[in-house]
Amino acid sequence: MPVPVPAAGQVRIATEAIGVGGVDAVIRRGTLAAYGFREGHLLGSEVAGRVTAVGEGVDASWIGRRVWAFTGLSGGYAEQAVASVEDVLVLPDGLTCADAVTLGGSGVVAHFALDRGRFTPGETVLVRGAAGSIGITAVQLAARAGAGAVAVTTSSVERGARLRDLGATHVLDRSGEDGPDAPAGFDVVIDVVGGPRLPLFLDRLNSNGRYVAVGVVGGQPPADFGMRLMDGFRKSLSFTTFSSDTLPGPDRQAVRSSQFAEAAHGDLRTVVHQVLPLDEAVPAHREMDAGRVFGRIVLVP
Repeated sequence: MPVPVPAAGQVRIATEAIGVGGVDAVIRRGTLAAYGFREGHLLGSEVAGRVTAVGEGVDASWIGRRVWAFTGLSGGYAEQAVASVEDVLVLPDGLTCADAVTLGGSGVVAHFALDRGRFTPGETVLVRGAAGSIGITAVQLAARAGAGAVAVTTSSVERGARLRDLGATHVLDRSGEDGPDAPAGFDVVIDVVGGPRLPLFLDRLNSNGRYVAVGVVGGQPPADFGMRLMDGFRKSLSFTTFSSDTLPGPDRQAVRSSQFAEAAHGDLRTVVHQVLPLDEAVPAHREMDAGRVFGRIVLVP
């Protein structure tokens, strides 16, 4: 592909790390085909590297800076990427490019998912699909904010142990079982998975419980899943979806900047599953489809 030329308000970045996110896999599988994604789409939504050029209206002092950037829902799987300067953030010393693309997009989702779930200290939280970068951050944020319990669903004992080390108090299997001492119900559920089992987890909400769906890496839920909410009408349950696209840009960047600083000082942990060359994007996606990824895969040119 030709080297991209930054338009007005954009910068060009020589990528040093590219995040392989769950949304990339969902787009590639065709789950979001109704939104216009077709074969030939260039995946990748977050990169980190150095600014090499700026478009009209952008201060030239950006050139040479080490940055994280959101490229939209395309354009990241490349040696050179462009992004709007509003979606670019200078990286603090002590934070690697790989760590930045592991935390940059997912950390904001985890933060605001708990906010949308109106989580308060002492409440019980279930993170469904906790082995990905969103779930890993959500577990840490809930634990340090004083959750009464932080339960997770995951696929193995080994992953469960790693999640306990990050702050989880109870480990459940993918169906939400096998946690003998786990709470029977939860005040907040953060769901990265979706898929056919989503209604089972609606049943795990306490009265006045809040369910926040932040992804569909397991596919779309059943069309009639809302009937589960109506069946529990007297429990006053709430269900919401959340996408960080709906947030004002400055709000996203403020949280991201704070989390980058915490990660640089070791107060917030990132988990890089594997670093692969850019031309091994296909094996990276096969690892995700097989459910073998804990944290995030990072591609490097």
